[in-house]
Amino acid sequence: MNRFLESIKRRFRAGGNGEKTAMHELERRIGYRFAARELLVEALTHRSTLGDLKPGAERISYERLEFLGDSVLSLVTSDFLIRNFPEENEGQLTKKKSLLVSKGVLSKKADEIGIKPHIILSESAERGGVADQDSVLTAALEALIAAIYIDGGFEKARVFIEDRILGDIDEFLEHRDHINFKSVLQEWVQSKYRSYPRYIVKSTTGPEHDKIFLVEVRVSGKPVGKGRGKSKKDAEQMAAKEALHALRKIH
Repeated sequence: MNRFLESIKRRFRAGGNGEKTAMHELERRIGYRFAARELLVEALTHRSTLGDLKPGAERISYERLEFLGDSVLSLVTSDFLIRNFPEENEGQLTKKKSLLVSKGVLSKKADEIGIKPHIILSESAERGGVADQDSVLTAALEALIAAIYIDGGFEKARVFIEDRILGDIDEFLEHRDHINFKSVLQEWVQSKYRSYPRYIVKSTTGPEHDKIFLVEVRVSGKPVGKGRGKSKKDAEQMAAKEALHALRKIH
């Protein structure tokens, strides 16, 4: 094992209430005990730590495992949906899958599992709150899936995914905060108007680090909804949601 991994594992072998206890707690929370614990360490290691390595040292981060975990998650989710929604067509299944493996849902799942405190970061990344980012939480969760897959096989990975990610699928599918309103609106407009919605940023307010966007969505040249958000994407989603509500009243 390379020196970097060994130094991290020494942290986890500490006695008392130290990192060893923390690692056991994470294994308890995910419901899986690793035979090769270095896989768990790799799945939790953020690329920011690469800057701490000396030239020539072996460089690891969760990115390779993330690549594999994404594929394992996709396969298990597709199989799960096919078995549990036998009456739905490919388009309906695709929408459900897109939601369930989205960054928003996966980051929430990672937070529920309790991955965030165990992500291994450089000191500067830790001070910068990198572990709070949805992309980092999602990547670590996908890397964890790959680590379980390599360590215990496909069946162990499948059980983890179905139990910890897909277990409350009905709640997520019914919770409208997770719906991609832009996608739904586009399909609605195409079917009813044979055109596409157009989004226009009407204004931005607030300081550079905390902007609020106001977006208007138009259909056939007419404004049908407005939305505000801390990003243009969020504002567009809110505008699309309002537009759907208004258009469905008409039709």
